[in-house]
Amino acid sequence: MHLPESLPQSIDQLEQLLARQLYVADRSLTISAYLALQLRRPLFLEGEAGVGKTEIAKALAAALGTELIRLQCYEGIDVAQALYEWNYPRQLLEIRLLEASNALDRAQAQKDLFGEAFLIKRPLLRALEQTGERRPVLLIDEIDRADDEFEGFLLELLSDFQVTIPELGTIRAAVPPIVVLTSNRTREIHDALKRRCLYHWIGYPDFDKEYEIVTTRLPDVPARLARQVTAFVQELRQADLHKLAGVSETLDWVAALVALDQDRLDEEIVNHTLGILLKDHEDIESMRGPRVAALVTHARAVADPPAP
Repeated sequence: MHLPESLPQSIDQLEQLLARQLYVADRSLTISAYLALQLRRPLFLEGEAGVGKTEIAKALAAALGTELIRLQCYEGIDVAQALYEWNYPRQLLEIRLLEASNALDRAQAQKDLFGEAFLIKRPLLRALEQTGERRPVLLIDEIDRADDEFEGFLLELLSDFQVTIPELGTIRAAVPPIVVLTSNRTREIHDALKRRCLYHWIGYPDFDKEYEIVTTRLPDVPARLARQVTAFVQELRQADLHKLAGVSETLDWVAALVALDQDRLDEEIVNHTLGILLKDHEDIESMRGPRVAALVTHARAVADPPAP
């Protein structure tokens, strides 16, 4: 099967393309993304919030020089909001104009009113209709927020990459889009959907990987601050909290500390800025004071060990 020339020809090349977009991917994730491109299979990414699932779809689209089409899932989302719907206000206005001009031909009006001019194309339909050498990246974000019925609809769509609109007929993708699905695992996704995808779990990075992410995304951060923040967050994730800090929170916190002209962790500043790392009031209150002091001391020791 012919593949567009814009696709990377090796795993190393894809890794380099992602790195140019400042996305630090481990080898196993790069391999999964590469295989999804080559095999034309959806890539299903699962993991905690803030670990880079959405970001890799953005980086992939930018690296390949193609469009990113994003469908943000939420509770209650239905086919009309994801695929298409008719522009009823515009249709009604058109009917009134035809009636006012005495030019209403019911048969012709019905044909015209349900044509593409009155069709509102949502992300899934836009992705199916894309033409050209470069396939768009379709990001179906946080599928775990949608219900079982919508998940079942996606199962059919991703099997054939086609949809039937009663008034227009069947619309089939000439070439399947590059599909990335993400889940924060707030509920289990059915195995039937996962089987149609290449699956990859993205966990929290270790110290070296998170430090690399921080310094890659924020190259102007002082090295000592980057090390201390990384050590602090790594230890913080071991605490018994309702919601752990993701990599996105780490980056936000580093940026905030730089904006406050900090070049090292300070206990007082950490207490004042915990809300950037932790998004739960009880978590913040449980960490303030002695626990923060202990973590700051630990971070300094790990990041700046005494000379032998």
